[in-house]
Amino acid sequence: MNKNIGVIIADDHPLIRDGMRQLLRSVSGFVLQGEAHDGTSALTMIRELQPDIAVLDVDMPGMNGLEVARTVQKENLPTDIIVLTMYREEDMFNSAMDLGVRGYVLKDNAVTDIVACINAVAEGTYYLSPRISEYLVGRSERARALLKKRPELDTLTPTEKRVLSLIAEEKTSKEIAEEMHVALKTVENHRSNISGKLNLRGSHSLLKFAIGHKSFLN
Repeated sequence: MNKNIGVIIADDHPLIRDGMRQLLRSVSGFVLQGEAHDGTSALTMIRELQPDIAVLDVDMPGMNGLEVARTVQKENLPTDIIVLTMYREEDMFNSAMDLGVRGYVLKDNAVTDIVACINAVAEGTYYLSPRISEYLVGRSERARALLKKRPELDTLTPTEKRVLSLIAEEKTSKEIAEEMHVALKTVENHRSNISGKLNLRGSHSLLKFAIGHKSFLN
């Protein structure tokens, strides 16, 4: 890597923070910018420091790691999220991916996985602990099945797909317009075109469709 990677860590267990701190400080190119013991403090730190990467425990007081990830996504903050978890449940994995999490590391693999994960995420890719890689395969298969069931999704332009993904994040048309640097009317036209292509009717049908198909959109 040509530049230092700014990282914060958040975990309510001091021993885990100690281990992570020692590991990150031993790696050239990693800069530990801060530590938090709960999700609320972690979010404050992310907003103030805007590190490249935040490594978050899923289970924390105040806000859990996924709640922090949801806020980071909603506020369009530049920090990429890696979560640490003891859970191998596929539903939790899918929730994390839907919230834009870039790295998913099992705690019992953290020592061996976290350095590779941070480097991969910093380079713009995803990283999963190898023991849960089959979840990503399942996610891809469901996306292909949806496309086969709803081939009209393939008729959406890249811009329309981006609008749909932002709708899935429950952003308003005004928020989408601000993020995409376009006029509000342009977003409304995209929404109308998407609804027409997907044969969606009713004021809330597009939002329900977008939220229900995040796996395809991310």
